[in-house]
This record gives sequence, C-alpha cells and structure tokens, in this order.
Amino acid sequence: MESAKKTKREYDKEKGREVEREVWEHAILYSAKPTLRGATKIYRGYREEIPLSIGLPPTGRPTYKSISNNVVWSIKGVIGVDGRPDVVSRTMEIQVAQPAAAPVIKEVIVKEKEVVMIPCKYCGTLMPQTEIICPHCGARRTV
Repeated sequence: MESAKKTKREYDKEKGREVEREVWEHAILYSAKPTLRGATKIYRGYREEIPLSIGLPPTGRPTYKSISNNVVWSIKGVIGVDGRPDVVSRTMEIQVAQPAAAPVIKEVIVKEKEVVMIPCKYCGTLMPQTEIICPHCGARRTV
C-alpha cells in the first residue's frame, strides 16, 4: 500500500467556499491471495506450522516512511471455515529492503601492479581484493 499526502480543494459547508486541505490518498501497489492448502479437517487443539514464501514483484518498492509518503508491505492470514465466519489473523507489517546491487568488479592498475577491486558487502564501496577489512566502513570481508 502506498500512501501519499496531497493537497486537495474541497467545498466547506461551514465557510461556504472551497478550501485547501491535506488528505492522504492510498493506492494498492501489489496484492495476492495465495492458497496454502485445500480443505482440511481440524480438531480441538489442532496445531500446525505451514512454511510460507511470498515472492514480491521485481518492480516492488522497498518499505519507506516519510512525512508525506509511505510504502508499507503487510500480510495477514485468513482461514475460511464452512458455515462460520472466517478466522483472520492480525495484519503484520513486513520490512522490504532495497535489493543489494550486483557486485561490480573493477580492475585498477597501480604503479604497474594490477589490483582487483571488489565491492564491500555492507557499504558497496570498492576495496582491494587483498584487504580483509573495508577501509570505508570497517566491516570484515565475508568472501
């Protein structure tokens, strides 16, 4: 769900004229209703854990919150029960992070010596392949 604060002109009955008001407009960026399983008989005390994986679209934006614009990803579970109201879980917010950029390997020649530069996994700054610790953020190299 994306929410954006907009300025909108509305007629105010009390003032008898149009006034500008800030309103939140909402748009659903992505929605899916995957089925995890078909009909199942359950009994009192029944408990089961069902692994779940939801693929987000490649065009999906990361979670973002500001004063005038929000992108929030949320998920809830619904169990349809024949002849009764559905059982609905609480809605939970999911943090979606910006995918890491593909590693860029760059070769730099320094004083007639070839040094292969690799990106730091954490900050993305290029560093010599021979380094163990990133000179920019101080993180230990993982590969």
